Amino acid sequence: MGKTLFEKVWNAHVVAQDAGAPTVLYIDTHLIHEVTSPQAFGTLREKGLKVRNPQRTFATMDHSIPTLMQNAQEVIPLEMWGSEQATQVQTLRKNCADFGVTLWDIAGEVQGVVHVVGPEMGITHPGMTIVCGDSHTSTHGAFGALAFGIGTSEVGHVLATQTLLQNPAKTFAINVDGELGVGVTAKDIILAIIAQIGAAGGTGYVLEYRGSTIRNLSMANRMTICNMSIEAGARAGMIAPDQTTYDFIKGRPYAPKGEAWDKAVAYWNTLPSDPDAKFDREIFIDASKLEPMVTYGTNPGQGAGIKQSIPKAADLENAADRRALESALEYMGLREGQTIQGLPVDQVFIGSCTNGRLEDLREAAKILKGKKVSSHVNAIVVPGSKDVRAKAEAEGLDVIFKDAGFEWRGAGCSMCLAMNEDKAGSGKYVASTSNRNFQGRQGPGARSLLMSPIMAAAAAISGHVVDVRDML
Repeated sequence: MGKTLFEKVWNAHVVAQDAGAPTVLYIDTHLIHEVTSPQAFGTLREKGLKVRNPQRTFATMDHSIPTLMQNAQEVIPLEMWGSEQATQVQTLRKNCADFGVTLWDIAGEVQGVVHVVGPEMGITHPGMTIVCGDSHTSTHGAFGALAFGIGTSEVGHVLATQTLLQNPAKTFAINVDGELGVGVTAKDIILAIIAQIGAAGGTGYVLEYRGSTIRNLSMANRMTICNMSIEAGARAGMIAPDQTTYDFIKGRPYAPKGEAWDKAVAYWNTLPSDPDAKFDREIFIDASKLEPMVTYGTNPGQGAGIKQSIPKAADLENAADRRALESALEYMGLREGQTIQGLPVDQVFIGSCTNGRLEDLREAAKILKGKKVSSHVNAIVVPGSKDVRAKAEAEGLDVIFKDAGFEWRGAGCSMCLAMNEDKAGSGKYVASTSNRNFQGRQGPGARSLLMSPIMAAAAAISGHVVDVRDML
């Protein structure tokens, strides 16, 4: 019987497998950042251990750093940061220096959200196992890698051994075919998938996104889809590598060169799931029937198309789903049966590891050009990396955003998880391009409405949720 993409990558990384015990899995690349790594390095020091393969570990600063900029090139000086954030950054610098780990420092030319910077630098390759102390590590699955988030104790384990104890997952094929309509994006695809299978629908599975629609997506859009696999409860999300993948990787700093490139591509071409591979679960989605999506609740599965309405609890078959809807609507200050179009918006956030890439900013800027943000809306745009920011500025995108009334920020996670000063106010509705709408995710009491960058741009102009297709 043929093998799936997941099975091929998994089998190639098994170090040991004893009956009844978790698999010892080799890890190719380990990404770390300032928030979940200090305790792990502390454990190494306590035990007198070294980092097993420091050349396979890469660190960046992104989660808690401020994104407010003094000018086009600098962020607030370290001595003016909050004490906790400053300590985290200084600790990461010391740990990387002491253990010989590559650090992409906020003071350097390479910096940004870990799942944006990694692919930019070419460290993400098909067939790899990639882990990070961040749940949205699934982003890297867009390259045909098995990538997933881990906890702090596991971060220490990988640093010390370059391995991880794991149980194999089941496989779930999500086939998306057909042509996307105008104004329908990769963010809408993944929000529609999660709305269909539920926020726990992928639990125990690795998702593989397949079909003509997926094949026609750019790498930026593929990363958006894989990024939110975790929001369906999945362990990881993967897309088989193809020429689009290779074109993105080639020539980047950590990409193979010369004969090594040819050898790598030959191996990568063997990774797609075999025609006779069997999946544990499979669904089919007609992309031509999708519309712009918006979440209305407090988990990413509580979402609907722009022309739809918030469901009524009485129409839901599952008692747990009814309770979850009632609780979510109470927190969100919304009501059953309310139309998605017209939902209120107080703030707009364009950025994150989901939608903070250059392609996302370009699309949003097209909507905003020559228009103004509604007078009652506070809007910020946060490029996913310094490279994204520099290229956006070279194209004049920053001018379009600023002329429209957006704040143009430095690179970082920002309001996606509100670990710094970038917080929405209590009770405020945020049109957000990020990945989570949990209670308080974007600040205490904040109410998140997840949507695509072009939908967020349209909401900024209108002051409420609108159908972006009316502007295109």
